[in-house]
Amino acid sequence: MTEVRTVAHALLDRLPAVRGRYTANVPMGPMTWFKVGGPAEVVFRPADEEDLAVFLACKPADVPVTVLGLASNVLVRDGGVPGVVVRLGRGFARITVTGEEVEAGAAALDLNVARVALDHGLSGLEFLSGIPGSIGGALRMNAGAFGAELGDVLTQARVLDPAGEAHWVARDDLGLGYRRCAVPDNWIFLGARLRGCPDDPATIARRMQEIRVMREANQPTRTPTGGSTFTNPPGTRAWQLIDQAGCRGLRFGGAMVSDKHCNFLVNTGSATAADLEGLGETVRVRVREASGIDLKWEIRRIGKTSGHPEESGG
Repeated sequence: MTEVRTVAHALLDRLPAVRGRYTANVPMGPMTWFKVGGPAEVVFRPADEEDLAVFLACKPADVPVTVLGLASNVLVRDGGVPGVVVRLGRGFARITVTGEEVEAGAAALDLNVARVALDHGLSGLEFLSGIPGSIGGALRMNAGAFGAELGDVLTQARVLDPAGEAHWVARDDLGLGYRRCAVPDNWIFLGARLRGCPDDPATIARRMQEIRVMREANQPTRTPTGGSTFTNPPGTRAWQLIDQAGCRGLRFGGAMVSDKHCNFLVNTGSATAADLEGLGETVRVRVREASGIDLKWEIRRIGKTSGHPEESGG
């Protein structure tokens, strides 16, 4: 532990002065929905966009940066995350409405964006109430649920490049696809402009209630999980392939394939990140053997395996 603290504080000495807050050797488990993962070497909580821009422009080039939002679809490995983890907080969570456009900061919760749209009688954003994350994460993976995805309502995204320069990028220039975005990983999403359509608030509220009921009925919402584990292969559903391969309820250490929705992995209470990742890889092998289809991870896996060199999920 002394060595970890020494390395982290040595990194702190190399980082630029900011108005936000640096914290060394931060446990990541409490920050993630899976409730697992080793420590971040340093966590940086910028005060605002300008503060984050200064950090990016002035930090040493060899210091890796990882942006972590609500961490609802992230698995932090047991060896922790080297370099700086950026957490966007209250200063990036503003939601405003102008006419039929909703502008939301990257840290704004998807659910809150849907609620603000409801308050202004704007439909089309109800699906966001079924995505347990923030707008920044939704942009990074073109998140979707219940028949819609962010790209359907997005007009522009605001991003910060590695030099700390901010840009508004049109939807068609983001390279959006099914659960993907072509914006480089070292660019940081700051917010989005979304287009709604005027509608009766009672009708919008009813749709959001239907989404809530469906989600609670079909997903393990009261257990530590990371959302959908694998993307749906063309022409089929990941959960069906997993079920057909006999993996529903499968366990690996403290990790389990959910009985309720078998494209969800859950932490039964004692899982490590290695348990969860190992279970996911076991599922991939069994599905490949049963169907010939290679499932692709939707969950973003970051950090180092315990006692091993740094790895990056894909």
